[in-house]
Amino acid sequence: MKKELPKVYEPQEVEARVYETWEKAGCFKGVRDPKKKPFTIVMPPPNVTGQLHMGHAMDDSLQDMLIRYKRMQGYAALYLPGTDHAGIATQVKVEEELRNNEGLSRYDLGREKFLERVWDWKAKYGARIVQQQKKLGISADWERSRFTMDEGLSQAVRHVFVSLYQKDLIYKGSRIINWCPHCVTALSDAEVEYQDKPGHLWHMRYPLADGSGYLVVATTRPETMMGDTGVAVNPNDERYKHLVGKTCILPLMDREIPIVADEYVEMDFGTGCVKMTPAHDPNDFEVGLRHNLETIRVLDDSGVVNANGGKYEGMDRYEARKAVVADLEALGLMEKIEPYSHNVGTCYRCHSDVEPLISAQWFVRMEPLAKEALRVVNEGEVNFVPDRFAKTYTNWMENVHDWCISRQLWWGHQIPAWYCADCGHVTVSETDPDRCEKCGSQHIERDPDVLDTWFSSALWPFSTLGWPDENSEDFKYFYPTDVLVTGYDIIFFWVARMIFSACAHTGKPPFHTVFIHGLVRDDKGRKMSKSLGNGIDPLEIADKYGADALRFNLVTGNSPGNDMRFFTERCEAMRNFANKIWNASRFLMMNLTIDKCELPQKLELEDKWILSKLNRAVAEITENMDRYELGVAAQKIYDFIWDDYCDWYIELTKTRLQGEDEDSKVRAQQVLCWVLTEMLKLLHPFMPFITEEIWQALPHEGDFLMMRDWPVASETMNFPQEEKAMELIMDAIRAIRGRRSEMNVPPSKKARLTVATMETEIFTLGVPFLKKLAYASEVEIVPFAQAQADDAAAQAGQVSIVTHAAQLSIPLGELVDLEKEKQRVEKELKKQSAELEKLNAKLNNPGFVNKAPAHVVEAEKERAIQLAELVAKLEAQQKGM
Repeated sequence: MKKELPKVYEPQEVEARVYETWEKAGCFKGVRDPKKKPFTIVMPPPNVTGQLHMGHAMDDSLQDMLIRYKRMQGYAALYLPGTDHAGIATQVKVEEELRNNEGLSRYDLGREKFLERVWDWKAKYGARIVQQQKKLGISADWERSRFTMDEGLSQAVRHVFVSLYQKDLIYKGSRIINWCPHCVTALSDAEVEYQDKPGHLWHMRYPLADGSGYLVVATTRPETMMGDTGVAVNPNDERYKHLVGKTCILPLMDREIPIVADEYVEMDFGTGCVKMTPAHDPNDFEVGLRHNLETIRVLDDSGVVNANGGKYEGMDRYEARKAVVADLEALGLMEKIEPYSHNVGTCYRCHSDVEPLISAQWFVRMEPLAKEALRVVNEGEVNFVPDRFAKTYTNWMENVHDWCISRQLWWGHQIPAWYCADCGHVTVSETDPDRCEKCGSQHIERDPDVLDTWFSSALWPFSTLGWPDENSEDFKYFYPTDVLVTGYDIIFFWVARMIFSACAHTGKPPFHTVFIHGLVRDDKGRKMSKSLGNGIDPLEIADKYGADALRFNLVTGNSPGNDMRFFTERCEAMRNFANKIWNASRFLMMNLTIDKCELPQKLELEDKWILSKLNRAVAEITENMDRYELGVAAQKIYDFIWDDYCDWYIELTKTRLQGEDEDSKVRAQQVLCWVLTEMLKLLHPFMPFITEEIWQALPHEGDFLMMRDWPVASETMNFPQEEKAMELIMDAIRAIRGRRSEMNVPPSKKARLTVATMETEIFTLGVPFLKKLAYASEVEIVPFAQAQADDAAAQAGQVSIVTHAAQLSIPLGELVDLEKEKQRVEKELKKQSAELEKLNAKLNNPGFVNKAPAHVVEAEKERAIQLAELVAKLEAQQKGM
């Protein structure tokens, strides 16, 4: 039974229904098939706390476009989804809920009860972002969905920790780390964002112990001076050479500290004297190691001065800063204060200022792991798209520091290390021990810290497929994965860690391509953020315009590696594009009498033209997709559908569809239907919902468009001569329509057309199109040589239009009332001539030219040139009447 499409396309009704049908039919399942080549994308796991934002929408849509494309190409495609436990973010959410609803802290509940609450929260809200992804049409294998704290993934995390520890690639030590006093946890280098902030440079006097004077040290952080254990100068600085080896008095603390010489000190920074606070600065820490300086920590985990800070104990770090500065000024020890802007590290989560401080933490030795991770990129086993980001990656990996992996949280993978109270030995184990592996004591206690969230995420491409069980069928078939799609802002956080982890633990890179996209910014080019209030909810856009329109907007504005501005108005244009396809499909179906979509053996000129255009589009779009030029591919399919198929081919076939020749009518239907089906396939990865809905209404084989074969270019569909011929006819039609539009001639006004051309055979074939689309009452084709021989007088009263293949003539009198047109032209010529004369007089006036601003004079000269051209055209038109 013939299916009809509703008059109006309603994406809100179609999209949810189509998605449910796909999901119920198992269309998204990644099936291991020994006859097929696998293609795997592992979804970058959004935070379990997450709400879909525009960045997610673009990232997920690009991945879905690739997976749908590869699925249609016949690959055993697996798009494996999942979510990340998001250590800091999730714990903060649950703690806020506890505090606001029950007035409790996590300490009131205790670790075990608190973690139960977090798991409850995850069960309640964790699937929210998944439902939002489904609304976008994301065709992931949801039955395989993973969570970074799944049992299997947790086992992988413990296995990796123990393996690295046994190889001495994980160690615990006291070092300077990045500490967030607000989140109360350590951060890795990658989790620190630097912002240029205004501050001050305080110049403070440190009296020499022998009473002979004082040194002036400059610092941006006077609140840490209570932890100073030395002053450093450059060994080549002639100003201070005589003081090296002596001591000075630390103001406010009256403690004697040494003066040391170290190459680290820059002689031209400040005064050339630098206070050394080894517990609160990474560079001071290294200098302290070289000179055996004492390490004194004066801030606690909340950024409050501790007992080592003397009278300032209990003060917040910024409160202490004010007090220290005031006391130094009162003692006459503040030399001067200068305004000073500098880079300040902030927490990527809460944006509080990060505090560098010494702490006992767990670290991964990065240098040995970085070597192989650099090799696979340098030798092309892993490629970045665009390739400029490979340099960003290698620069970071070549200068990477040891990775601080412990976090002072409760939610996450608890570190599998147990401390023996009797012998001090540390037992690291994949299973929970009940005694010390060294002395057998049962007095052991587990490390309370958890691992950095990125530690488990680094294993994501292989832990999600069943590793460390290398007999896992999924791991053996789908690993390594193929493409990682992600933003450039996450190269250090995640991409680098996945590559070195995969190389170290599986012996293979995790993927062969890293497809980098930019950020989605607002229409003014600003980053979307809560503070600016400029975020755009993709689900609201999808509800209003359709998910297809949103997806197509995001991809057509996308160029690999570059940020894009999001204009809501473009979603309206994409919805109009969807309506254009819908209406074209409805037109075909209203004229459709065939029940099978196949090409006829006999093809007309216009048929060969559209097939040849489609064939080239298939080849080019496929190449673009393979090169990850998704935005270019989308634009090409848009142009083909809108311009070639809808605006031209449908119009070219209307005469046949409405004619008496049944054979020609059927053949037109067959080509229209076949081309529509092929272009729906090309469009499907970008706009899956509307393409599936239309395809289901057309004559077809198979259950779903998304499971059909991707179009393949064929030499048999290449018709270069017919394509060129049709383009010559179309050029003539465009030119005639353009001239008629300029003259305000309505389409209903028919006129005789003479075509002088050397391509008489082509234009003879084009007569039906010229009559219908160029509104010709009659068409005469004459050889170009004959037209040249005609007397110019014979051309009088003719509208002449020239294309590169023909000279087109239309009697002016058949387009307009000649007498009225003469009067109109004469009136317009007088008006414009008078205006030109007035303007030339103005330009010939030295008073104007010399006194008026240069840009005003230039603008008037340009206007005079334009008026002169218009007058010349009107004179020529008048002469030809």
